Amino acid sequence: MRLGKQEAFILLEQLHLDIQGGMMRMKKRVFFLLTAFLSCVMLGGCSVDSSNGSDVVYVQSAEENNHVTINTKETVKVTPDMAKVEFAIRTEDESAEECQQENTEKLDGLLAYLKESGVADESIQTAGFSLNPRYNWIENVRKLIGYEMTTEITVSDIEISQVGGILSGGIQAGANEIESVSYYASGYDAAYEEALTKAVQSARKKAEVIAAADNCQIKGLLSVEEYSDNQSGRYISSGLRSANAEESLSLSSYDAADMSVMAGEMEVTASIQAVFRLVSE
Repeated sequence: MRLGKQEAFILLEQLHLDIQGGMMRMKKRVFFLLTAFLSCVMLGGCSVDSSNGSDVVYVQSAEENNHVTINTKETVKVTPDMAKVEFAIRTEDESAEECQQENTEKLDGLLAYLKESGVADESIQTAGFSLNPRYNWIENVRKLIGYEMTTEITVSDIEISQVGGILSGGIQAGANEIESVSYYASGYDAAYEEALTKAVQSARKKAEVIAAADNCQIKGLLSVEEYSDNQSGRYISSGLRSANAEESLSLSSYDAADMSVMAGEMEVTASIQAVFRLVSE
């Protein structure tokens, strides 16, 4: 969109009166830039963007450009002290009713064992269940041969020292598959806050080095953007999984000490973008 000469002169006159009256406290440099811009518009040499349906003019003084932007991240290591176990109970039978009944009996045995072991009700969750028909193809004809039912149970907030016993006891009580075992630290939030603090300190230090190289100083933090806190980073996988725990994995060989060693360490990382104001010395 272009401004006619009359509209441009009116805008210049209003801007001049506003500056004299103290209504707009703009620096002369910005005023001169606007004057040159509007003059250019009058002559047909410039235009403003109206592609989005509204006219927007971006004006930025030289001082507003005196800043330095730093992207940085810091990591804190922490030792996991808790675990989450995902069990599965899978049963098969020619009858859907019998398949479900067998699955329910195994589930009741697993839940009873977990509660006897001191696992709180709120730490036990039915993550999913399904009952599906099983077919066999004979001479290109699909024949129903039975049913399969799967129930998945997630047990969380298990102390590392109890993981080995929970695994072996859970299999003996009714579970026949281990979907996953993962570790996490109860002090994750505190570790993340420590990493975040270190990231801000690191960003300031880098900004000071850059400023000193140009005979400048850091004068205040203009803004900080925290990149997404990856919640999936709260857990690390043990790599322990068995499709048929009863046959392929002797869980009794894993005691609490073994599982503690396997937990290792986990890294908690905080990433930020910080903008600092620069002034000349």
